[in-house]
Amino acid sequence: MTATEATMTKQDSKNPQAQAVSGPVWDWAAGHGPVTGALSATTGAFAVATTGAATAMPPGWALAIGTAGAIGHTAAGIRLRNAGRTIAARAASWLIGAGWTTWAITNGPLTWQALGSLAAIGVGMATATRSTNLYEEAREEEAIAAEQRAVAAELSAERRAIAEEWVDRIKRVCGVTVRVLAVEHWATGTGFTLDAELPGGTTYDQIAARAATLSADAHLPHGCTATATPGVHQGRTLIDVATVNALEAERTYPADYAPLSLLTGIPWGYRSNAEQIQTYLREQCALVVGPTGSGKTNMVHVILAGFARATDVLTFVIDLNAGSAGLSWVLPALTHQPAPGERPLRPGIDWLAGTVDEAQTMLDAVLRIGKQRKIAYQSLMAREDTDLLPIGPTIPQIMLVIDEGAEILTSMDKAMKKLAAKILEVIRMLRAMGIRTVLTALGSTGSVLGNLMIRREAKVRVALTGGEKEGMDLGKLFPGSRGLKVDQAPYKGAGFMGTPESPAALFKTWRILPSQIREIVAATSDRHPVLDTVSADAAGEAYARRWDADRISWMHNPQPTPDAGSDGEQERRGLKLTALRDQPAVQPQPSSEADRLVDTLMGEIDEQFGTTSEPDRTRPQRERTQREGLNLSALRDTPPADPAPGREAGPDWLADAIAAITEAGATGMKPSAVADRVSRSRQAVRDALKAAAERGELVYRDNGPHSVYVHPDHA
Repeated sequence: MTATEATMTKQDSKNPQAQAVSGPVWDWAAGHGPVTGALSATTGAFAVATTGAATAMPPGWALAIGTAGAIGHTAAGIRLRNAGRTIAARAASWLIGAGWTTWAITNGPLTWQALGSLAAIGVGMATATRSTNLYEEAREEEAIAAEQRAVAAELSAERRAIAEEWVDRIKRVCGVTVRVLAVEHWATGTGFTLDAELPGGTTYDQIAARAATLSADAHLPHGCTATATPGVHQGRTLIDVATVNALEAERTYPADYAPLSLLTGIPWGYRSNAEQIQTYLREQCALVVGPTGSGKTNMVHVILAGFARATDVLTFVIDLNAGSAGLSWVLPALTHQPAPGERPLRPGIDWLAGTVDEAQTMLDAVLRIGKQRKIAYQSLMAREDTDLLPIGPTIPQIMLVIDEGAEILTSMDKAMKKLAAKILEVIRMLRAMGIRTVLTALGSTGSVLGNLMIRREAKVRVALTGGEKEGMDLGKLFPGSRGLKVDQAPYKGAGFMGTPESPAALFKTWRILPSQIREIVAATSDRHPVLDTVSADAAGEAYARRWDADRISWMHNPQPTPDAGSDGEQERRGLKLTALRDQPAVQPQPSSEADRLVDTLMGEIDEQFGTTSEPDRTRPQRERTQREGLNLSALRDTPPADPAPGREAGPDWLADAIAAITEAGATGMKPSAVADRVSRSRQAVRDALKAAAERGELVYRDNGPHSVYVHPDHA
């Protein structure tokens, strides 16, 4: 074939008209049906008979070949376990065809008698083949149905055994006689659900309260529970029994970054049966609590990932801890260098506040947006006949994520109180206008949950325990839910989650990797909605200039570079005091081995009892009066002034403690940290710091277990 012919052939193969002109396409690998099989058999017999008559072929050869074919098909049918009528029909077809061929060779195949008999044989073969095929199909379907019935019977027997076992267990442990109506195995293979009917006057709470006892009685693996939840009506209950601990293994965030909608639910994790949990936040706020190390930061990133994938959500983030919760979602866009013709990346969140001032600006803008929406969209809500603003890509919902926001609401600091008042106003007033909040906290304590607004509006609640028991009062976080124990979820990222759609139960969130965050930012850049015109006008310049260089400069260099000292000069830690600037740094005196042993022993006694007084192991010092104000060691050689009337002097080490607290800045220091710093007992440090606060030298910031002392300059 020449190159021209090859080219024409290739073009014709791509041309539909050329394929249409070439005629039908025969599939020579396809099997014969009843008609084509009979046609093939009769034409073959006619050809053999014609050839045999013309060449004087012995007639017995045709009969021998037909007999061999009948025997071969009989053996094949037996091997395939065909029905007897099918085997007989196929063997008879071979023998009848061979008999006709033998007769036609002897008497001539080109007579009307021979041709008519051959046509009759063909029709008979087609009819018999069709009949046997239908019979075989019926036999196959019946065999499959019988197998399914056997499997169903086996499963039914297994379900009956499970039902009987759990009816007896519930009666023995809970004192309740139930009737199991159905047993459904989970598709994930990690457990099953019992649909049980309760006796009269009994509620599912009586079974839910004994969940731990039922789990122990069933010898379930650690992390697996038997949890009772409401059924289709109050006389029924669903008992979920986990047999495989799906929360033990770590699972990364799903790589499918498909679009989501706030109205259809956003996944935050998965239950013990490996099914995803959907959260619906159109009208609900959310509260996520978890101590340090429980995976709370990772959970915040999972929440932000779901909001970034949504086509009807804009996310505002407040994180006063240097904005760490939102930087991972902003920096990939800020550092992206688009190629020629490529659109620049949009951040994964729409606004990030890392300082108190920026948070105040954001909350003021959010309040203006909500109030303007109430006025501007009245006609739209009237046209849609709803009292809730229709949320969608054109009018997105604003989700305000506040890391450690619950602590802001309970803080006694003046600036924090202003933030708290605005946060509560957002929660209280802007539900219908599509502005909701997600707050995080370090624990489900009374100080966090003492605010009625949080308890009433935050219906989506998460407790990441990670095995931590301190500050984890699950009864306060999930009132009415019984049988929840922290030790059921000892894994990082695991805990309990409850929504209005599903009661509180075990769950675990995915592990989201930094590389996945960057991928989500890139994958969802074109998906984020734009703030509607009404809201953007209400937010004003504060929103429009949120990404200006002067307002995001801290994101590129959050930690200022310290001043470098002169050559050979060692940096002195602590306050840069005028009294010390012209003096060389004091080198610590090495302590003897005996002193170190005494310090270690006294430290252990203080840790155990906290009441021992420190022995005087230093050289005698000259008596001096206490200076009013800071007792700076740099000025101790200067005779201090007499204390003011009515004010007592503190211990000698108090000046070092106050200097350390001053160095800590606005964060302050806990009494335990101060005790470790000055090597004194915690009780003695608490008493001295309390007295210093009463004298005005320190400010006590009450925040429950996180209470600290702050210098007045940083308060």
